[in-house]
Amino acid sequence: MGGIEHKKGAPQHLRIAVLTVSDSRAAAMQEGKDEDVSGKLIERRLKEAGHAPTRLILPDEADEIRAAVERFSSDPEIDAIITTGGTGITARDVTIETICPLLEKELPGFGELLRRTGYEKVGGPAILTRATAGVIKRKPIFCLPGAPNAVEVAMELILPELGHIVKHARE
Repeated sequence: MGGIEHKKGAPQHLRIAVLTVSDSRAAAMQEGKDEDVSGKLIERRLKEAGHAPTRLILPDEADEIRAAVERFSSDPEIDAIITTGGTGITARDVTIETICPLLEKELPGFGELLRRTGYEKVGGPAILTRATAGVIKRKPIFCLPGAPNAVEVAMELILPELGHIVKHARE
Protein backbone atom coordinates (compact mmCIF):
# COMPACT_ATOMS: atom_id res chain seq x y z
CA MET A 1 0.00 0.00 0.00
CA GLY A 2 1.26 3.48 -0.78
CA GLY A 3 1.99 5.81 2.11
CA ILE A 4 -0.74 8.35 1.32
CA GLU A 5 -3.38 5.72 0.54
CA HIS A 6 -2.48 3.84 3.72
CA LYS A 7 -2.94 6.98 5.85
CA LYS A 8 -6.34 7.85 4.36
CA GLY A 9 -8.99 8.04 7.05
CA ALA A 10 -6.49 8.79 9.79
CA PRO A 11 -7.82 11.38 12.26
CA GLN A 12 -6.25 14.83 11.85
CA HIS A 13 -7.10 16.48 15.19
CA LEU A 14 -6.34 14.35 18.22
CA ARG A 15 -6.66 14.81 21.97
CA ILE A 16 -3.39 13.77 23.58
CA ALA A 17 -2.62 13.27 27.27
CA VAL A 18 0.93 14.47 28.01
CA LEU A 19 2.30 12.99 31.23
CA THR A 20 5.57 14.32 32.64
CA VAL A 21 7.15 11.96 35.17
CA SER A 22 9.70 13.82 37.29
CA ASP A 23 10.22 14.23 41.02
CA SER A 24 11.81 17.66 40.54
CA ARG A 25 9.15 18.96 38.11
CA ALA A 26 6.36 17.71 40.39
CA ALA A 27 8.00 19.40 43.41
CA ALA A 28 8.32 22.66 41.45
CA MET A 29 4.60 22.50 40.53
CA GLN A 30 3.79 22.11 44.24
CA GLU A 31 5.54 25.48 44.70
CA GLY A 32 3.57 26.97 41.79
CA LYS A 33 6.50 26.85 39.34
CA ASP A 34 6.08 25.12 35.98
CA GLU A 35 9.60 23.99 35.07
CA ASP A 36 8.36 21.22 32.79
CA VAL A 37 10.50 22.02 29.72
CA SER A 38 9.94 18.66 28.00
CA GLY A 39 6.20 18.50 28.70
CA LYS A 40 5.75 22.04 27.39
CA LEU A 41 7.81 21.13 24.30
CA ILE A 42 5.53 18.15 23.57
CA GLU A 43 2.47 20.32 24.21
CA ARG A 44 3.71 23.05 21.84
CA ARG A 45 4.60 20.59 19.06
CA LEU A 46 1.19 18.91 19.36
CA LYS A 47 -0.64 22.25 19.20
CA GLU A 48 1.41 23.30 16.15
CA ALA A 49 0.28 20.04 14.48
CA GLY A 50 -3.39 20.83 15.22
CA HIS A 51 -3.84 18.51 18.20
CA ALA A 52 -5.27 19.27 21.66
CA PRO A 53 -2.91 18.28 24.50
CA THR A 54 -3.72 17.93 28.20
CA ARG A 55 -0.58 18.06 30.37
CA LEU A 56 -0.10 16.49 33.81
CA ILE A 57 3.05 16.37 35.98
CA LEU A 58 3.65 13.48 38.38
CA PRO A 59 6.54 12.34 40.59
CA ASP A 60 8.44 9.13 39.81
CA GLU A 61 5.93 7.00 41.73
CA ALA A 62 4.64 3.79 40.11
CA ASP A 63 1.17 3.98 41.72
CA GLU A 64 0.59 7.55 40.49
CA ILE A 65 1.92 6.79 37.00
CA ARG A 66 -0.24 3.66 36.68
CA ALA A 67 -3.36 5.47 37.92
CA ALA A 68 -2.88 8.34 35.44
CA VAL A 69 -2.22 6.00 32.49
CA GLU A 70 -5.23 3.85 33.38
CA ARG A 71 -7.41 6.96 33.71
CA PHE A 72 -6.24 8.43 30.37
CA SER A 73 -6.46 5.11 28.52
CA SER A 74 -10.06 4.66 29.73
CA ASP A 75 -11.09 8.25 28.91
CA PRO A 76 -13.11 8.45 25.66
CA GLU A 77 -11.93 12.08 25.31
CA ILE A 78 -8.27 10.99 24.97
CA ASP A 79 -6.91 9.52 21.72
CA ALA A 80 -3.28 8.83 22.71
CA ILE A 81 -0.81 9.28 25.57
CA ILE A 82 2.74 10.61 25.52
CA THR A 83 4.89 10.35 28.65
CA THR A 84 8.24 12.03 29.21
CA GLY A 85 10.71 11.06 31.91
CA GLY A 86 11.55 7.98 33.93
CA THR A 87 12.95 5.94 31.02
CA GLY A 88 16.56 5.86 32.24
CA ILE A 89 18.34 3.41 34.52
CA THR A 90 18.41 5.16 37.90
CA ALA A 91 16.57 3.64 40.84
CA ARG A 92 13.83 6.32 40.56
CA ASP A 93 13.22 5.66 36.82
CA VAL A 94 10.08 3.49 36.98
CA THR A 95 8.01 4.65 34.00
CA ILE A 96 8.87 1.66 31.79
CA GLU A 97 8.38 -0.97 34.53
CA THR A 98 5.04 0.62 35.38
CA ILE A 99 3.65 1.00 31.87
CA CYS A 100 4.95 -2.11 30.06
CA PRO A 101 2.70 -4.54 32.01
CA LEU A 102 -0.29 -2.44 30.87
CA LEU A 103 0.62 -2.73 27.17
CA GLU A 104 -1.61 -4.99 25.10
CA LYS A 105 0.64 -4.52 22.04
CA GLU A 106 4.20 -3.27 21.97
CA LEU A 107 5.73 -1.14 19.21
CA PRO A 108 9.43 -1.94 19.68
CA GLY A 109 10.33 -0.14 16.44
CA PHE A 110 9.66 3.22 18.09
CA GLY A 111 12.28 2.77 20.83
CA GLU A 112 14.72 1.21 18.37
CA LEU A 113 14.35 4.11 15.94
CA LEU A 114 14.56 6.72 18.71
CA ARG A 115 17.78 5.18 20.06
CA ARG A 116 19.23 4.93 16.54
CA THR A 117 18.37 8.54 15.70
CA GLY A 118 19.58 9.68 19.12
CA TYR A 119 22.85 7.81 18.66
CA GLU A 120 23.43 9.58 15.34
CA LYS A 121 22.92 12.95 17.11
CA VAL A 122 24.52 12.48 20.55
CA GLY A 123 26.43 9.20 20.41
CA GLY A 124 26.68 6.67 23.23
CA PRO A 125 24.36 8.30 25.80
CA ALA A 126 21.44 7.30 23.54
CA ILE A 127 21.73 3.72 24.79
CA LEU A 128 20.71 4.83 28.29
CA THR A 129 17.05 5.28 27.36
CA ARG A 130 14.50 2.51 27.58
CA ALA A 131 11.95 4.57 25.62
CA THR A 132 9.17 2.46 24.16
CA ALA A 133 5.67 2.61 22.71
CA GLY A 134 2.63 0.40 22.53
CA VAL A 135 -1.13 0.22 22.73
CA ILE A 136 -3.35 0.22 25.82
CA LYS A 137 -7.14 -0.10 25.37
CA ARG A 138 -6.82 0.66 21.65
CA LYS A 139 -4.86 3.86 22.33
CA PRO A 140 -1.20 4.40 21.48
CA ILE A 141 1.17 5.36 24.27
CA PHE A 142 4.69 6.67 23.72
CA CYS A 143 7.18 6.72 26.61
CA LEU A 144 9.85 9.33 25.90
CA PRO A 145 13.01 10.25 27.77
CA GLY A 146 12.94 13.39 29.89
CA ALA A 147 15.74 15.29 28.11
CA PRO A 148 14.38 18.05 25.84
CA ASN A 149 16.73 17.15 22.96
CA ALA A 150 15.51 13.52 23.09
CA VAL A 151 11.90 14.73 23.20
CA GLU A 152 12.52 16.85 20.09
CA VAL A 153 13.86 13.79 18.23
CA ALA A 154 10.93 11.68 19.42
CA MET A 155 8.33 14.22 18.33
CA GLU A 156 9.90 14.28 14.84
CA LEU A 157 9.26 10.52 14.71
CA ILE A 158 5.77 10.60 16.28
CA LEU A 159 4.02 13.57 14.67
CA PRO A 160 4.01 12.45 11.02
CA GLU A 161 2.59 9.04 12.01
CA LEU A 162 0.37 9.86 14.99
CA GLY A 163 -3.02 9.92 13.22
CA HIS A 164 -2.12 6.77 11.29
CA ILE A 165 -1.10 4.94 14.49
CA VAL A 166 -4.29 6.06 16.29
CA LYS A 167 -6.37 4.81 13.37
CA HIS A 168 -4.77 1.36 13.43
CA ALA A 169 -4.93 1.10 17.22
CA ARG A 170 -8.70 1.63 17.02
CA GLU A 171 -9.23 -1.11 14.42
